Amino acid sequence: MIQIRKGQAPEKLLRLEFNTRFRAAFKDPAFRAEDQSLDRLEEIAWQAYTEGRKAPFTQKAGPGYADPDYQLSSEWVVTRERIAEAQRQWADSASPSRVLLICGSARNDGTCPGEISKSFRLLEIARKTLEPAAIQTDVLDLSLLTSDYGRHIHPCKGCVSTAMPLCHWPCSCYPNYALNQTNDWMAEIYERWTAAHAVIIVSPVYWYQSPSPLKLMIDRLVCADGGNPDPTSTGGKKAGKAKALEMDGWDYPQHLAGRAYGLVVHGDVAGVEESRRALSDWLDWMGFMDAGWEARLGRHIGYYEPYATSHESLDEDLPIQEETRNVARAVATAVFELRSGRFQRGRAVLSRPRPK
Repeated sequence: MIQIRKGQAPEKLLRLEFNTRFRAAFKDPAFRAEDQSLDRLEEIAWQAYTEGRKAPFTQKAGPGYADPDYQLSSEWVVTRERIAEAQRQWADSASPSRVLLICGSARNDGTCPGEISKSFRLLEIARKTLEPAAIQTDVLDLSLLTSDYGRHIHPCKGCVSTAMPLCHWPCSCYPNYALNQTNDWMAEIYERWTAAHAVIIVSPVYWYQSPSPLKLMIDRLVCADGGNPDPTSTGGKKAGKAKALEMDGWDYPQHLAGRAYGLVVHGDVAGVEESRRALSDWLDWMGFMDAGWEARLGRHIGYYEPYATSHESLDEDLPIQEETRNVARAVATAVFELRSGRFQRGRAVLSRPRPK
């Protein structure tokens, strides 16, 4: 039996500390008229916390699962069914071609910055290039995390590092009502990735790396590469069962393999190529296929120029605008070739001796 290491997690909160954290969201004086109501709500939340009521809505797994009697989260089941339907549509040769366009910037004009991002402008150039090619586009603007009320991508908890089968596809870590970890946007985002025949990520560089909203999404997509589609096989989140499954031999299913991708990464001083390369490596690893060198773009905009005039720099940089169109054109061509069976790549037919 492999040892399961313990000793990092702190003790549960005491009642007074729980009160402080619960009330932190209601400091606005406008809530004072409802303090008695908040007292009642806090007591309900406290009971959920102490009892560990992660999933208050459950249902029997039913046929097709290792343990048909296991009580699965009803919300997880809905997400799984939507992903399965998206996969069926993706595989249907009669369905429209679809490209997911992802804006990786955290900036938009609906919050503190007061101005749209250059990433969004470049994404719009790609979108307008794709649509005349009879491709449906789906814009996923990750900057909504900074401007939409109650929108979250909760962080990955690293289940895969305990054992790959403990990482469920889709992620079953959320929602967790006991810890107030709800409204997880990834439940929708998984479906949108699955429905896409290709993705194009347009992203700036923040401190030599991808912006935090983009990185949050990337980490939560770990379950797409080797994740376990049957949480009942691990009894939910039982580490021992997951370790035993992995040691018996795990096939590391690549749930999103076979899709194409393009990248537009831009910055002002440094880190562009490193960030672009990291995104390429990640997508390659998940079984995505790049649409050629023209689809992997990394450029500086306003190199060592003031931030205040960066949009003007983009206005004047006609080559990067055309290069962005070329990314979209290359992806459109790759999607057409993939769906017609003419796109060839060695990795699609070779086994992986090191699947981890």
